[in-house]
Amino acid sequence: MTVLTRWEPFREFSTLQDRMNRLFRDSYNSEAGRDESLTASSFAPAVDVYEDEHQVTLKIEVPGIDEKDIDVRIENNTLTVHGERKIEKEEKEENYRRVERQYGSFTRTFTLPTTVDSEKVQANYDKGVLKIALPKKAEAKPKQIKVNVGSEKTLEAKGPSKAA
Repeated sequence: MTVLTRWEPFREFSTLQDRMNRLFRDSYNSEAGRDESLTASSFAPAVDVYEDEHQVTLKIEVPGIDEKDIDVRIENNTLTVHGERKIEKEEKEENYRRVERQYGSFTRTFTLPTTVDSEKVQANYDKGVLKIALPKKAEAKPKQIKVNVGSEKTLEAKGPSKAA
């Protein structure tokens, strides 16, 4: 089965930018030392974006964050997701041997296509995944038009038939 995918020429640039940001952030954190790595900083959670004929959907990985610490807003055709993962206060920092989970606040922004109906956006949080459904406007949805095969039927004039 052949699957057609839309070619997006700038997708690779976005991926490259994310990798470069992580590279610089990780190298900065490792040079800062053990004490600096335990303090809260900012991070960018992973996001999947997909689209079908009815809506655009975002799935954002934010495990360990309470729903009260997540803020989703739409303003001027821009979706902004802001949140914070807090370090558990029960553990003392000097007892840590290794900290790989990222803590602190994050902000992700997305420019919405004009086809999205911002009045009907829904956000659900389940099992550490924030799912944001962005329904498309009715006029933006594709409409299928039935194609008739053959010539058009014409109405014949009704009248007395003459036998020859």
